[in-house]
Order: sequence, then structure tokens, then C-alpha cells
Amino acid sequence: MTMKRSISARVYGKVQGVWFRASTKEIADGLEIKGIVRNENGGTVYIEAQGDEEAMKHFLEWMNEGPRHAEVERVEVNEIAQQNFTEFRITP
Repeated sequence: MTMKRSISARVYGKVQGVWFRASTKEIADGLEIKGIVRNENGGTVYIEAQGDEEAMKHFLEWMNEGPRHAEVERVEVNEIAQQNFTEFRITP
């Protein structure tokens, strides 16, 4: 059994209006990561995600780059309790 890692992340920079949420879902689906992504007031993107350790490592690396038109300034990551996500989805 592989260890699952659950995190929350807040992404700062030019991350809204650049397909960040759709790209995050695409990457998460490809890595079999479950969770949510949403835009927040103030211009940040909030993510909760869980997956195996190796997949999460790649996901976090991608988060620090983002899609082509994004300008990620920083990513704040916190470990959170295991969630019961069944898919990765974009939430309002």
C-alpha cells in the first residue's frame, strides 16, 4: 500500500485568468490526484489535493510553474488531514 499525502496550497502571483484551474485539473487527472481547485478573492488560487507521494511531488513542482501564461510568485503548502475526494474538480 502506498502512502497518501494530503495538502492544501495557496498559489500567489498572476494565477487567475490564465487557465490555472483548468490546467491544474488536467495535471491532477494525469497524476491520479484527487481534490479541488478554486479561485479566491484577492487573486490567489486555492488547492486541496491528495495522492501518492511521488505524484504529489510532481504536482507541487508543476504548481510552482503553472500554465504558460501564469506568473507564480510563491506557493504556500500545508499538510492536512486525509480527505475523501473521489475525483479532482474545479469548484466555485
